[in-house]
Amino acid sequence: MSGISHSSFVSPEFIIRAATENWELQSVARLRHAVFVDEQRIFKRHDRDEIDDVAIPLAAITTMAAEPAEVVGTVRIHQPSPGIWWGSRLAVDANYRRVGKLGAELIRLAVCSANGMGCTQFNAHVQQQNVPLFRRLHWDCVGPVDLHGVRHMHMRAALDHYPAILSPETGWYARSRRAG
Repeated sequence: MSGISHSSFVSPEFIIRAATENWELQSVARLRHAVFVDEQRIFKRHDRDEIDDVAIPLAAITTMAAEPAEVVGTVRIHQPSPGIWWGSRLAVDANYRRVGKLGAELIRLAVCSANGMGCTQFNAHVQQQNVPLFRRLHWDCVGPVDLHGVRHMHMRAALDHYPAILSPETGWYARSRRAG
């Protein structure tokens, strides 16, 4: 990749799956810090909380020659009570937001994975600017809520639009809209 800077090259192919390798988990943490601490300034030092101890981290990973290369998107899911699931900390690297589908793919993996684990209700607190994306993906607004000083919308997924998958570790490949 000599001569190509990170900001000018956007991989056209991504693996969307549960983050399981140490490098993936470390990259998820770095991405969340970059988005929620450095960029949005929602948190002062870090965004970790007790949910991280039980959550399943999901990732969008760029590929090079069909091999995993870099985590550029993430979301976490957890089940605080039987059948009730939550997604949170959806983040996409600023250089990859123009790809336009990574957030949607991560949301799809989140809900489909929970569905495969017995989900009866899937919720998220969504920042206001992201509500239109979630509505397009068959989510309903439950009501506004303020979290960490930021206005969010409590939203709920229409589960019938998200077929269950049994192996979020396997995930799937996705291509960017700009890919050939």
